[in-house]
Parts: sequence; structure tokens; C-alpha cells
Amino acid sequence: MATKKDTSRIITNSENRGSNNFAYVRVSSIEQNEARQLEALKNYRIHKIFVEKLSGKDLHRPLLMQLLDTVRDGDTIYVLDFSRLARNTKELLAVVEQLNNDGVTLISLKEKIDTSSAPGKLFLTILAAIYEFERTNGKERQMEGVAIAVKQGKYKGRKKIEKPNEWSDIFSQYMERKLTAEKAMQLLAIKRNTFYKWKKEELEKQGILELT
Repeated sequence: MATKKDTSRIITNSENRGSNNFAYVRVSSIEQNEARQLEALKNYRIHKIFVEKLSGKDLHRPLLMQLLDTVRDGDTIYVLDFSRLARNTKELLAVVEQLNNDGVTLISLKEKIDTSSAPGKLFLTILAAIYEFERTNGKERQMEGVAIAVKQGKYKGRKKIEKPNEWSDIFSQYMERKLTAEKAMQLLAIKRNTFYKWKKEELEKQGILELT
């Protein structure tokens, strides 16, 4: 039985050259069809559409990372709905924060949210508050669980993550601006908080004060 070919790709609409509009389309597997999402984007003068056939289990998806590296101040990214970008509130807020810092607008057609508009900004404020509420409650439950485990003599603490052998070389390339932070995380197969924790430790070891 023949296996289906991965058709992840970047579609360039030459008639919309000069437009600052981009789009991200994602389906979870090669077998799924992206036609519904592409049809919904037809009327928005999209210059480039990044079509990815990959699970949304995390943000480290090649074409999503390429899109985030491509867009610049004044650009707009369209998605059919927020679930195409992220699977949870934390990841969605991380993407929106990066786009806001870069001056990029995000528009979700299904949710009718434009992050540059007043209603869009209000929505994100509410979303951030919900996430903070969930995070705080989660931490409280975690601490309660740890306290019970300590009392029962079952808690051994979190296992320390060891740095990969490639850390020094990749971190040096990052510091020399040869790699973006996202690319460095991808190559090291580590999460954002781990990368920045190790970065802080490395700078302190070198006696460098990082300005925030």
C-alpha cells in the first residue's frame, strides 16, 4: 500500500506580491486535507501561505518557526482559528507576545479576533488572566501534592536536566547572532524556559550582566 506524500509547503501568490498578509494553515496528519482552510483565506490578499501537515503538540514546527522568522513590523498573519497555531492557552499567548513584540498582527477568522483592535486586545487580556488563574491553581495543587508526598516520604525532588554535548557550540552561535533563540531551542530539543535558564547561568558564569 503506497504511503501518502507529505505536502507541507509554502504557497506564494504572485498576484498579491507586495501585500503584507501572510497565513498559516495546519492539519494534524498527511492524510488530512487543508482545502477548507485554504478556501477560507481566498479573499484576504495573502502573499504567502505556510501549509504544515504536522501535529500541534508543541510550537516547534518547522514552517511555523519559518513564518515567525519571516514576518516583520506591519505584517499580518491570518489563521482559520487559534487551534491551528497552538493547542493550549500558554502556547497561544507565547506566539501572540512574540508577534506583538515584532509589530505583527494576528487575525483569527473563526473567532473574529484581530489582535491590533481594541476588542482583540481585550480578548487577549482576558485570556492571559484565565491562564494566570489556571497556572496559580495548578501550582497550589502541585505544592499540596508535594507536601503530601514529603509527609509520606515519597518525594525525591525534580530530576535535573543535563545539558546536551552540543550546548556550548550552539549557545556560542546564538550569542554571535548566527542562530535565533527558537532555532537554538529546536537544535537542542529543549523548552523555552530551560533555554533561558541555562542562558542566565552561562552569562553569570562569564560575569556578564544581562540587561532586562
